[in-house]
Amino acid sequence: MGALSKQQFFQELGSGCLLPTVQHGLEQVWQLLLICLVCRLLWRLGLPSFLKHLSTVAGGFYTLYLFFELHMVWVVLLSLLCYLILFLCRHSSSRGPFLSITILIYLLLGELHMMDTATWHKMRGSQMVVAMKAVSLAFDLDKGIVERFPSPVEFMGYIYFVGTVIFGPWISFSSYMDAVESRKLSVSWFLKSVFSCVKSQLCLVISNCIAPYLFPYFIPVFGDKLLRNKKRKMRGSIKRWLQAYENTLSFHFSNYFVSYLGETTTTLAGAGFTEEKDNLKWDLTIAKPLNVEFPRSMVEVVTSWNLPMSRWLNTYVFRKALKYGSFTAIILTYTASSLLHGLSFHIGAVLFTLGFITYIEHVLRKRLSGILNACVLSKRCPSDCKHRHKKEFWVYLINGTFSMLAVLHLTYLGSIFGSSTDDMDSDEDGMASHTIEKWTQLSWTSHWLTFGLWVLYRLIL
Repeated sequence: MGALSKQQFFQELGSGCLLPTVQHGLEQVWQLLLICLVCRLLWRLGLPSFLKHLSTVAGGFYTLYLFFELHMVWVVLLSLLCYLILFLCRHSSSRGPFLSITILIYLLLGELHMMDTATWHKMRGSQMVVAMKAVSLAFDLDKGIVERFPSPVEFMGYIYFVGTVIFGPWISFSSYMDAVESRKLSVSWFLKSVFSCVKSQLCLVISNCIAPYLFPYFIPVFGDKLLRNKKRKMRGSIKRWLQAYENTLSFHFSNYFVSYLGETTTTLAGAGFTEEKDNLKWDLTIAKPLNVEFPRSMVEVVTSWNLPMSRWLNTYVFRKALKYGSFTAIILTYTASSLLHGLSFHIGAVLFTLGFITYIEHVLRKRLSGILNACVLSKRCPSDCKHRHKKEFWVYLINGTFSMLAVLHLTYLGSIFGSSTDDMDSDEDGMASHTIEKWTQLSWTSHWLTFGLWVLYRLIL
């Protein structure tokens, strides 16, 4: 579609991209949505608890087969291994560390030896969810948050909970047990499921049909007179940044698609609510797109990208590593995230770069906030904060500058993602070369800016 004239593009946009994208998206997930709904309705029949657990295990197994066919056996093996380790260590107070090490070894062996990389990476989303659930359960057992050791059927029901087994997100064991109790069907539950499903399809359309053609057709910057009158070198540099932004936007909305789809399946299956007295709110939120696309800081971006995973990393990695220092804790947190995402050079490069960017931004803005006595922290100050300067123009200017820097960082980091990376996912050498080439084309801008901010931080320390 990229070679068409502007008029031809918009004439063929609907039939050539919009409708096929929505149709294909629904064809991929309609059975999963139906199984989630069936499990939810079955739980309302007052079945014994073990039958409820068995039903979601059966539903989870079937959906794993739908998406991965016989390769689902590797997910099953991981879950069995997790329960075996938990059972053998059931009288220990260090189940969390033992299980974490076991899962790490399993994932590394699977990545390097047990099967081809491309097939393994297709399952890494489900592998990640299984690993996060098992590790959180182990640490919660150690701390007494989960008071009794779960039976095999409870554990497998939690691991294979049909609402989260494919697209996530991570939910705690207590949240799963609350879902099994099955709250009443309500209009708010139904509307939450429908709206999340609609938003997921809208994000898929934006990712496939709008973001890749944003500047040639929707915002025709390439045809602007100001751009044509610039020097050729400058024009080429601007085009590279605009193309990088298109890749980034497409990648972002593909993540929002998965996030909203996860909200849909989790809510449809009966989880993802909060309860205050007699008031039940179906308010599961996985991603906050506005906080990512219009960020206050990179710290806000990494939190809003995937709220449940951010909460998991903060609870089970960052806080436990904080005794070694904040910088070490941040690096260990991003290392854990990188290992969960698989041994991919481009993902590891992005995550570790994010770690340095967020740390330096955080400490610099904390220092500026103390010196200026102003609300310029990475996170928004509460309304009753004690800073003297809150709404002055220069406060907005500083925060706005960091917001623009965050957009630039996102564009830079997201430039390596695109349709071509999917084909190279199993070729780590090609992926490494692709990553270095993309960042070289953008002059390693984010890395240099981060180094400059670190120098500034050291100067005012």
